[in-house]
Amino acid sequence: MDIEGAREFIRQHHWGVLVTRRANGGVQTSPVVASVDGEGSVTISTRETARKVHNLRRDPRASYCGFTDRFYGEWLQVDGTAEVVSLPAALEPLVDYYRSIRGEHEDWDRYRAAMAEERRVLVRLTIERVGPQRSG
Repeated sequence: MDIEGAREFIRQHHWGVLVTRRANGGVQTSPVVASVDGEGSVTISTRETARKVHNLRRDPRASYCGFTDRFYGEWLQVDGTAEVVSLPAALEPLVDYYRSIRGEHEDWDRYRAAMAEERRVLVRLTIERVGPQRSG
């Protein structure tokens, strides 16, 4: 599978696990909901205070393993470099993130207020490598 194929898979299947690196070199995994933005980066919403955010700010290398709703279904891994976009710059990209997964929100003002209250950030993972993956 190539990078565009991986993007299409993630656009259709949002469940996954983000892998970041701890200060001691070990890995830290987090179940996440992911999408792909207009620039082709994998996007993930999380809190400013989350351990994965601290890890990525120290070492931006990350991997994402995405899978279908079926545990034994298709899956893929992508590796790349992540950036953390904080508020206020993250606010409209968080709106785009939500839309790409759930469609329109019933109250965008309330959504934006919740993102600010929860101190949400957007993780953007630039895909540099795809694989392994399992198809079918």
